[in-house]
Amino acid sequence: MIRNELRNIAIIAHVDHGKTTLVDQMLKQSDTFRKNQVVQERVMDSSDLERERGITILAKNTSVVYKGTKINIVDTPGHADFGGEVERVLKMVNGVLLLVDAFEGPMPQTRFVLQKALELNHRVIIVVNKIDRPDARLNELGDEVLELLLELDASSDQLNSPIVYCSGREGTASLSPNEAGEDLVPLFETILEYMPAPEGDAEGPLQMLVSSIDYNEYVGRFAIGRIERGRITTNQEVMLCDYHRSDLRTKSKVTAVYQFDGLKRTAVDTAYVGDIVSISGIENVNIGNTICANEKAEPIPFVKISEPTVEMTFCVNDSPFAGREGKFITSRQLRERLFKELLKDVSIRVEETESPDAFRVLGRGEMHLSILIETMRREGYEFQVSTPKVIYKTINDQLCEPYERLVIDVPSESIGSVMEKMGYRKGELQQMTQQGNRMRLEFIIPSRGLFGYRGEFMTDTRGEGILNAVFYEYGPMKGEITKRNYGSLISFDTGVAVTYGLYNAQERGNLFIGAGVPVYAGMVVGSSPKAEDIAVNVCKKKHVTNTRSSSSDEALRLTPPRILSLEQSLEYIADDELLEITPESTRIRKRILDHTKRARAHKN
Repeated sequence: MIRNELRNIAIIAHVDHGKTTLVDQMLKQSDTFRKNQVVQERVMDSSDLERERGITILAKNTSVVYKGTKINIVDTPGHADFGGEVERVLKMVNGVLLLVDAFEGPMPQTRFVLQKALELNHRVIIVVNKIDRPDARLNELGDEVLELLLELDASSDQLNSPIVYCSGREGTASLSPNEAGEDLVPLFETILEYMPAPEGDAEGPLQMLVSSIDYNEYVGRFAIGRIERGRITTNQEVMLCDYHRSDLRTKSKVTAVYQFDGLKRTAVDTAYVGDIVSISGIENVNIGNTICANEKAEPIPFVKISEPTVEMTFCVNDSPFAGREGKFITSRQLRERLFKELLKDVSIRVEETESPDAFRVLGRGEMHLSILIETMRREGYEFQVSTPKVIYKTINDQLCEPYERLVIDVPSESIGSVMEKMGYRKGELQQMTQQGNRMRLEFIIPSRGLFGYRGEFMTDTRGEGILNAVFYEYGPMKGEITKRNYGSLISFDTGVAVTYGLYNAQERGNLFIGAGVPVYAGMVVGSSPKAEDIAVNVCKKKHVTNTRSSSSDEALRLTPPRILSLEQSLEYIADDELLEITPESTRIRKRILDHTKRARAHKN
């Protein structure tokens, strides 16, 4: 059976190439919204974190109807750290829209997501987006994308992929780079013409691969996936099984079946082969499971998700301020929350350690783990994390580490400082291309060489540089890489920071806190330009003397402190430091709080 009235597509691209904005316009121009309906920008980015950061973190399902054909659309993340989301949702679709920025062209993540789509033999429509940019390179991009397809061993059908020129912001599309479009009709027509309609055995026993999981406090888990064979009905008895776990055979009952209708889920009695559905009622369902008919349990193999490359230790907060701000503070609560994350994020791993209060969490990158940290703190969790570390592997009796393909886009005058930093971070230059008054540099660099570099990079390029990295391969371990060449200013006492104490401390380095902030002994309150740590007393007050009053320090002027964000704090912390996370604060501290014990441990 061929479902000609249906198309299943995913939108894939590098970060910030305009996927979510284009979906906005597709929804608007397909009359998904009322004429007078107020719709916010990037409507698919539903969480606060996604809106604040301007990135898509979790893949989202939606649909539009054009000329009687329903087009199921999956909006995917563009950041390399969330590549696992892209890998699994590609199993639900029959083709992809590959978005490419009209100036930047193919970037590292473009290569990664396109490779995954080609491996599944998906059809590709190349969408050159942001053609309204004044620096757009429309005549060159076709060749660059073709070169990328050739490098990735695309089939002859994929090499002949159609190209559509779009402006996601304006909602226009054209089949020619020299003609301005009026609406997205050329894009919709290309989708109907080129994307294959789903097909399968409509009368056979049910078979559905679970590619995504959603969760609701009242209903429980929703299993999201495409029906590969047969049909599914409300109250149907089904079998839950898994291709990679022969022991899993669980009978369940489907309580509700939903289809995606615009931004809503619509309950239906029956869904057929090719439909992307969300179903409830199946307990303990996980990503990669197969939902089958009771009489014939035939699980479907699931895509192998790329392994994590970065790890951090999450542990219970044991600082002097523990329990003041958080709602969930125990090791049991921390453990439950971390293992709950495994249900919806296939790229993450959680391992228990020898200590019942500490857990090893493995992810795809610093941002991947920082998003988890930020989500947990907003939920009311209080905990501590260690500095990020790369995961080493032994391959052919040789210790290997992960390498990244790094693409840097900078103004020409910033090349010198970038090359210098890349040199001592063990980066190897692969390619250098000039684009107007900017240069594009491509490096292969150990993942640990990028730790703590993003902040320096923005300073070196005066905020004008663009830095993107994606996992390349595991290779032989390179030599020592110095993460930082500066020390910390550490509070010597517990109390409240005062102007007099801060004034004396700021002569030693740059402060992270201002007056009136509670501190404890062993807490990091600033950075020192010297390589060693310096203990300072930021709680020290000016006392009354015979000649001067205690209020004579009113004229003291403090330099505004440098308030670190969560990512900046993770980049800053050294191996002997921890980052304390609470719903209201982030504090950097030493593992050993006592000054005497810390000095003794340092000597040993």
